[in-house]
Amino acid sequence: MADILTSAERSERMARIRAKDTAPELRVRRLLHRFGYRFRLHRVDLPGCPDIVLPRHRTVIFVHGCFWHQHPDPACRRARLPKSRQDYWVPKLRRNAQRDAAHRISLERAGWRVLEIWECETSHLSKLEGTLRSVLGNSGL
Repeated sequence: MADILTSAERSERMARIRAKDTAPELRVRRLLHRFGYRFRLHRVDLPGCPDIVLPRHRTVIFVHGCFWHQHPDPACRRARLPKSRQDYWVPKLRRNAQRDAAHRISLERAGWRVLEIWECETSHLSKLEGTLRSVLGNSGL
């Protein structure tokens, strides 16, 4: 299946995709802040440059986009592969998932607790709140 956009239109759309301060990431940050947690953002000295770092709790949080990091939940509709250029997308997205796993292992070996929150999970704030409370406990509340 051919792309319906011109190369310039596709380039413009791809350039708009953000790596930091995405809507799902901001939802998680607002919730953590409301709970009383203080955190650092995008620490480049840690493997994978985690989105949120809670140094006091030795916890890092990655807020993954379901498409870009290929959410393994079969019910997640955002993780579908594109129909065009699969020879490009399949290896690229597979590398992203492999890189995520390597970063997770490195962080865990260094004594960090790693939490991955998927984009689709951030739309259910009550479930997200429960996840954060169960992982972080009541120490910041």
